[in-house]
Amino acid sequence: MCLVSPTPLRLAQLRHQGRRAVVATNDGVSRLIRDIESVLDLANAAIASGHSLRAEIERRGLGGTVDLAAALAAGEILAPIDHPDPSHVMVAGTGLTHLGSAEGRDKMHQDLADLSKATDSMKMFRMGLDGGRPAPGKEGVQPEWFYKGDGSTLIPPQGALPSPSFALDAGEEPELAGIYVNGPDGSPWRIGFALGNEFSDHVTERQNYLYLAHSKLRVSAIGPELLVGEAPADIRGTSRILRQGKVIWEKPFLTGEANMSHTIANLEGHHFKYQLFRQPGHVNVHYYGTATLSVSDGVVTEPGDVFEISAEPFGLPLANPIRRVDAPWPTVKAL
Repeated sequence: MCLVSPTPLRLAQLRHQGRRAVVATNDGVSRLIRDIESVLDLANAAIASGHSLRAEIERRGLGGTVDLAAALAAGEILAPIDHPDPSHVMVAGTGLTHLGSAEGRDKMHQDLADLSKATDSMKMFRMGLDGGRPAPGKEGVQPEWFYKGDGSTLIPPQGALPSPSFALDAGEEPELAGIYVNGPDGSPWRIGFALGNEFSDHVTERQNYLYLAHSKLRVSAIGPELLVGEAPADIRGTSRILRQGKVIWEKPFLTGEANMSHTIANLEGHHFKYQLFRQPGHVNVHYYGTATLSVSDGVVTEPGDVFEISAEPFGLPLANPIRRVDAPWPTVKAL
């Protein structure tokens, strides 16, 4: 397998024969990367050596083939990025970044909105249309930004998405996620892109737009594979919900810069301009937003429903069931 070819290169983390491993998929063939146990270690080695991920993989060499689909079915595929200390991972995102996203948000909020006036969502969306695509190296308008949690909130492919008992909704958001690691000097390096389900509570958000922060404090899922290099400008995927094995909702979704009101560089710049997110050695998972939500079509999900998100050229689909978990009211004790 020649990794210097222009064909897409994808990485996956998995448990293989009782130990962690990283697999590179190129030209339809998946092979183990020798002497490496995590994508993070691979990225750090490439940064230290001053060359690309492809060059680092070539230097290490490739071993035996792996049937990724079988590994996924067996629950052996991990999230495509993690850190030995989950607190060193920042999971965040931006919203109202996609063409049509304001329409979906307004549709979700329309029972409360004064339709004779532009909502805050529409105002921010229009700001993105006007100033979200600056010239290279220039600063554009700020996007909406939200925090989801640390690395402990990342659920692997096939893993259940726990929805707390206080949640009013358990809804999917099919998105493109950027995966980054900060170098020893704090400079952010993009490892690649992955499919993501930015799991949220849209009914809580619908009560009041200021509840957006609460609605985003949920787990999320990325993977199964990570696309190395630049993402295609026009990405066309499918988001669907299965209940007891039957599709109850299905819709295409669009992402990539051709379908966005912001450039990825502008979203990256407004995230990493904060030194807080540039701590050396830390990992950032950043969701870029979506315009497609089942809740906008009146879908009410149930525990056991399975979200499935797929798109070329990201390889295997991302599928996760919903699981309701008890979240008792906390009691704080004084010392």
